[in-house]
This record gives sequence, structure tokens and C-alpha cells, in this order.
Amino acid sequence: MENTSQAAIRVSKISILVNIFLTLAKLAAGILAGSGAMISDAVHSASDVFSTVVVIIGVKLSGKASDKEHPYGHERMECVAAIILSVILLITGLAIGYEGVTKILSDRDSLAAPGLLAVVAAIVSILAKELLFQYVRRWAKKLDSTALMAEAWHHRSDALSSIGALIGIVGARAGFPVLDPLASVVICAFIGKAAFDIFRDAVDKMVDHSCDEDTEDAIRLCALRQDAVARIDLLRTREFGNRIYIEMEIAVDGELKLSEAHAIAERVHDDIEAEFPKVKHIMIHVNPSE
Repeated sequence: MENTSQAAIRVSKISILVNIFLTLAKLAAGILAGSGAMISDAVHSASDVFSTVVVIIGVKLSGKASDKEHPYGHERMECVAAIILSVILLITGLAIGYEGVTKILSDRDSLAAPGLLAVVAAIVSILAKELLFQYVRRWAKKLDSTALMAEAWHHRSDALSSIGALIGIVGARAGFPVLDPLASVVICAFIGKAAFDIFRDAVDKMVDHSCDEDTEDAIRLCALRQDAVARIDLLRTREFGNRIYIEMEIAVDGELKLSEAHAIAERVHDDIEAEFPKVKHIMIHVNPSE
């Protein structure tokens, strides 16, 4: 049975194939129909291919086992890949926006309405990207993969940018040619938003951000289900890449033998790992309840 990394890579390869097809189709339609917005959208899809390759590399590296030089594993390589991805996206978005603004300011009199082929290409792109979003998101939830979830929402942002391109193209054909390059500026904004969200999420995980309150409360309840645990004296959590590390102090009867107290800590440890698959390591210290 394939592991999480293999499944994530397989899903990403499907994304690459779809994006290559969309890039070629939109580029051809943009050139033949004379649509700057569609050409910009094609560049966006081309950047998605490279971005997905970065995700695959990050997933592969983060899936490597711990070694002597990296005793805590390599999960943060996925965050590094996400940061690289966000920078690439931002540069791509700014380039598209700059081209759109340049056309609006310097070439407004010579702007021509794009052909009908650009409309068809935009509609195909919207449908394909929305289907891809649903497919990748379903697998991201199944595998509990933050990288795949980021990729899924990237596909959704592409669908939205294609809607912007469609509005610009239709508006240009209706007698407002300036709307076509203006759509490129809108696409730039969508790409910039996606880049910022990916960057922020990756940085949170790089700096040992704690789990959300609901997750920490659920971890406490899981430990307290052991009758021998009187209370939780301390709980610290940190996200290391897409995995969770836990430090916990539990209070038990101080009259228990060392072996009995140790057995209680082991049961708490096993229960938490069973209930929370993202947990990679737990350190439990036992205090006397008195």
C-alpha cells in the first residue's frame, strides 16, 4: 500500500498533466484570439507546473526518515518548498500585473477585442481548475497533507483568475477592450493573495507555531480519559512541518511505584498517538498529584 508521500506525489503528477494541457491550450487560444488576459492566464498555469514540481520535491524530502544529522526528521523541507513556491508565485503575479498596466497606460488606442476562441478557453479553464480543486482537496483531507491542501486552494485561485480573464474578454468583445488587460491586473491580485497565504502558513510552521486551542483541548481530554491521571500540569505543542510534537506533564498518585507511574504515562502516550495521527513525538513527565 502506498504511503502518504507516494499518494501526494501521485496526485501532484495529475495536477502537472492537467496544467500542461491548460497552459498549451490557453496560450494557443490567447495568441490566435489576440487576448492578453488569456496569455497571462496561460503564464499562470505554466507557473503552476513549476510550483507543483516544487511541492513534489518538498514532499519527497520531508518524507525522508530521521538520521544522525537530522534527528527530528525532515518535515520542514515541505515548508521551505512552500516558501520558494510563494516567492515564485509573487514574481509571476507582479510580471502579469505590470504587463497589464503597461498596456492600459501606453497602448489604449490600439487595443483590440479578443476572438471568441479566448472565451471558450476561459470557460474550459474554469471547469478544469474547479474539478482539479475538488479532486486535490479530497485527497488532501484523506492524507492530512498541508502541502496538497495548499495546492488545492492554488487551483481554486486559478479558477477565480480564469473567471477574471473571462470577464475581461467578454467585456472587451462587448466594446470595452481595456477590460482585457485590466483582467490581467485582477489575475495579478489573485496570484499575490495565494502567494501571501502560502508564505504565511509556511512561516508559521517554520517557527514552531503551537496547535490551535481546539486541538490542544482534545489532547488534554484524551490524556484525562485515563482514570489514574489526576490533572494536566503542563501542555506544550508545536507544529514541525506538517507533524506535531508534544511536551506534557501529568499528575498521578505519588504513592504509586515508579513502574506503575511509567505504565500510566505509556498508556497516555499510546492513546494520544492513536487518536492524533499527525503526532510524531510525545514527551511525558509524571508529577505526584499531592
